[in-house]
Amino acid sequence: MPKPPSDLPDHEVTPNPKLEKRTRRRFSTEYKLRILAEADACQHGELGEVLRRERLYSSQLTTWRKELAESGVEKLHKTAPGPRASKTAEQKRIEALERENTRLQQKLSAAEDCLSLQKKALSMLDRMSNGNEP
Repeated sequence: MPKPPSDLPDHEVTPNPKLEKRTRRRFSTEYKLRILAEADACQHGELGEVLRRERLYSSQLTTWRKELAESGVEKLHKTAPGPRASKTAEQKRIEALERENTRLQQKLSAAEDCLSLQKKALSMLDRMSNGNEP
């Protein structure tokens, strides 16, 4: 017998479309300078409120301050996406192939050891069967 319809709300979760596709935030130079000035003007204990309001991390402020001190406003304009890769794609591919080659050599060595053991066992069985029959 089917259940009667319920007056309770449906428990399906509907995702927020704004959160479905998140993109990296990009900050303008003016914004960075404004936030740095505001952070510098903060009294003890007020910086956390500014960071929460702007949804920033203290490490971002540290990075912006460092960039401003090193190269001035021009450096604040564009931030590099991250550290450069230490190895090229070709070098990574070579290392992966070398690891695979080592793994396959170990597998081959184990298979050869098994064959050698089987040959020895067969040889012993042949000797025993031939030795018992005069």
